[in-house]
Amino acid sequence: MFLEPQETMPQTSVVFSSILGPSCSGQGQPGMGERGGGAGGSGDLIFQDGRLISGSLEALMEHLVPTVDYYPDRTYIFTFLLSSRVFIPPHDLLARVGQLCVEQRQQLEAGSEKAKLKSFSAKIVQLLKEWTEAFPFDFQDEKAMAELKAITHRVTQCDEENGTVKKAISQMTQSLLLSLAARSQLQELREKLRSPAMDKGPVLKAKPPAAQKDILGVCCDPLVLAQQLTHIELERVSSIHPEDLMQIVSHMDSRDKHRCRGDMTKTYSLEAYDNWFNCLSMLVATEVCRVVKKKHRTRMLEFFIDVARECFNIGNFNSMMAIISGMNLSPVARLKKTWSKVKTAKFDVLEHHMDPSSNFCNYRTALQGATQRSQTANSSREKIVIPVFNLFVKDIYFLHKIHTNHLPNGHINFKKFWEISRQIHEFMTWTQVECPFEKDKKIQSYLLTAPIYSEEALFIASFESEGPENHMEKDSWKTLSFPGLAVMK
Repeated sequence: MFLEPQETMPQTSVVFSSILGPSCSGQGQPGMGERGGGAGGSGDLIFQDGRLISGSLEALMEHLVPTVDYYPDRTYIFTFLLSSRVFIPPHDLLARVGQLCVEQRQQLEAGSEKAKLKSFSAKIVQLLKEWTEAFPFDFQDEKAMAELKAITHRVTQCDEENGTVKKAISQMTQSLLLSLAARSQLQELREKLRSPAMDKGPVLKAKPPAAQKDILGVCCDPLVLAQQLTHIELERVSSIHPEDLMQIVSHMDSRDKHRCRGDMTKTYSLEAYDNWFNCLSMLVATEVCRVVKKKHRTRMLEFFIDVARECFNIGNFNSMMAIISGMNLSPVARLKKTWSKVKTAKFDVLEHHMDPSSNFCNYRTALQGATQRSQTANSSREKIVIPVFNLFVKDIYFLHKIHTNHLPNGHINFKKFWEISRQIHEFMTWTQVECPFEKDKKIQSYLLTAPIYSEEALFIASFESEGPENHMEKDSWKTLSFPGLAVMK
């Protein structure tokens, strides 16, 4: 199950007062005209240094709708469509957009300005096109689809001569239906494969036969394994969409009265990705604890340290963190005799990168470096950035928690949503990178289906390898070996 962030989780390291540069302001639209705010005093938009920072919901909706002389900046379109679902369901927003379009159209028709009417219609279609491409799942709702049809029907009435607008609407609708069909098929497949247990192979409560192969029998090259882990990461993270991530804000806020349709289905992609992290950690621990001979356990630990290091070099921080977490689980960490034989210099460097002090400052510095490398990359290998997903979720959650949705004057705190949108957009950019490494089905099959130990089985295997050393461990060993005694006590 996807874990909700708690009070002890790290807060976002960004200083909010200085985060909003021109790149995410959504203002400054050369050649597209300006729209200063909605009608009515309380509906006006508030700008600071040329940046939109607040406004009423009505004014923000009006700012979304084009006019003859104005078209909203793409960053504003994405940010508002993403954040508006916290306050209003997408189908209701679309209905309001439709009303505003009708009002604009009536004004233009009254003035008999046919050329301007065509220009306005083209802009409306462009807005709808951007909406359906960025958030196609919004239109799975029958109400939203009905509103879309109503708007496009009105727009086509002014395009009877050459059919340009009608053709654009047809292409947009076809693309939307294909996208919805593909996502529906993926969702059905997920439901079939979904298991109440971990999203992985069977969980063992006892040791498997000694003859069963381990990870080194499948892949003994740390770089190759790191590449295959990156393949799995990119495949899984690609199923996460912007609106899924927005659930971190809306789904966890009990004060929200409006919910997006299908909240629970949308969170599944987040849960599945979170489960993958946990399963990889448990697989690492299983591979170490199941090895009988100390020499071989040492080799297994050093192998995973090298794999984690290669993940770091690739930019796959999520797998790296999962591997480190697996080696830090108590059943593995307590193997002092084994660790004494391990060359831990590399591991110490990795732990330094993932040091939680100062809000994971070292990790964030490394992530920033990988991001800069990705932005100037000459090859697809240099474009890979896979952040630690749990930390990303916590950053979004705390950004939401620390800053209110509404200001004292009732306006929506749009400055907050600019930053949430910026972080989500950056994350989505990373998820769209095509994996440059060749897929190895044999290795991936092992990583995804190999049996893993339960927590109890891990401790039993660990104690069998290196006996309990203190009273607490001895009590745990007795409880695990003779569970009946624990009940009698």
